[in-house]
Amino acid sequence: MPRQLALFLTAVQFLTRVPVPPLKDFQPDWTARSARYFPLVGGLVGLASGVVLVAASQIWSGLLPALLATSVGILITGAFHEDGLADTADGLGGGQTPERRLEIMKDSRLGTYGVLALGLVLSLKVVALSQMAVVVVLPGLAAAHAAGRGVSVLTMGLLPYAGDRASAKVKPVADGVRAGEIGVALVISVLALVPAILIAPVATAGAVLVGGLCASLVALQARRLIGGWVGDTLGACEQAFEVGFLVAFVGLLGL
Repeated sequence: MPRQLALFLTAVQFLTRVPVPPLKDFQPDWTARSARYFPLVGGLVGLASGVVLVAASQIWSGLLPALLATSVGILITGAFHEDGLADTADGLGGGQTPERRLEIMKDSRLGTYGVLALGLVLSLKVVALSQMAVVVVLPGLAAAHAAGRGVSVLTMGLLPYAGDRASAKVKPVADGVRAGEIGVALVISVLALVPAILIAPVATAGAVLVGGLCASLVALQARRLIGGWVGDTLGACEQAFEVGFLVAFVGLLGL
């Protein structure tokens, strides 16, 4: 199997529940090396959700198509990023020291901050999608999901790893990604934005700015409160970008 295909499949396996062929000669560092393809996987998840939204809109109106589309995205990823969002909200909101915050993030139990964060973010996404014109659904969702994963990869490059490398679930990711891999991820993210830019340039540009600001706020809080990033905070950054992008995109389209 060609190396780049193997890395793409590694990214699919890491970020989603989609079955992939057996990866022969798998190397531990492939997860980190596959980070270049995280935005591509995200874009495909966004497209799948968009197809469901468009199809469901032919049958139902109101919130139901948006709820179905959001549910499909969660099923495909196994709530991978949503879990990170909830754990980050609990850890950063409930701990008093960096050590305690990291300890809370590792706890599988869900706290008040996590419940509130999940509820608010999912509600905002569903309502935003319910107001999105069908013509921009596919490019809008592909852009939001792809760029959200790109932001996570960029965060890995800009911030230090704050967890215990010895106990990290995915040690190669904890060791970070290379500059070239970040560059590829950002190029893929930009390419995923092109269709949305062609249809609605002002709305897309504004949505990227708002989404980037939301993700930056999460990343800066993680840097201040725990010293950098861990896997959960990457998921929170992705979710922050995605919801910020979608809310701003729909709002700007309305103007």
